[in-house]
Amino acid sequence: MEKFLIAGLGNIGPEYEHTRHNIGFDVVEALVRKHGGDFSLGRLAVQADIRIKGRTLVCIKPTTYMNLSGKAIKYWMDHEKITLPHVLVVFDDLALPLEKLRLRPGGSGAGHNGMKDIEATLGTDQYPRLRFGIGNDYPKGRQIDFVLGRWKEDEQPLVQEKIDYTVGAIESFVLEGIDKTMNKVNNSTFNR
Repeated sequence: MEKFLIAGLGNIGPEYEHTRHNIGFDVVEALVRKHGGDFSLGRLAVQADIRIKGRTLVCIKPTTYMNLSGKAIKYWMDHEKITLPHVLVVFDDLALPLEKLRLRPGGSGAGHNGMKDIEATLGTDQYPRLRFGIGNDYPKGRQIDFVLGRWKEDEQPLVQEKIDYTVGAIESFVLEGIDKTMNKVNNSTFNR
């Protein structure tokens, strides 16, 4: 049975819930909920196993805080014997507009501290990642407030639509592979 590690990045604690920086958590929660899974506290992460057409998805939300995400991903890859091509990391990206998603088989973490830590811990940047655009609509010097802030009311329908689409993209990644899924995801635009 093929196994995949689906990691949504975020920070633990009620003050971070449903913030832009925690969109990875929200996506993985939606995926697990859709497939009837339940999270439980595991080592370095809250974890749930779900099955999709004979494949097992080990879904994690690291409890290490964003800047040490690599530690949790490395542990679960080793523990579950999952190889890099079967890992998918979902995270927020300031460099992408809110209307966009971007799936890549590897590459730069675009200045994202969680991604920098994963790359340093794994010793490579060659693992699949799904960037969830959050835009950069903030005044100069207010980046941290923006990233750790909650979605504006008028953004919420679009964010929910993108979360639902991202869940489908993860299913496609698992069932059809990254190349087919990239074509769909990277050409999609969500309208406000």
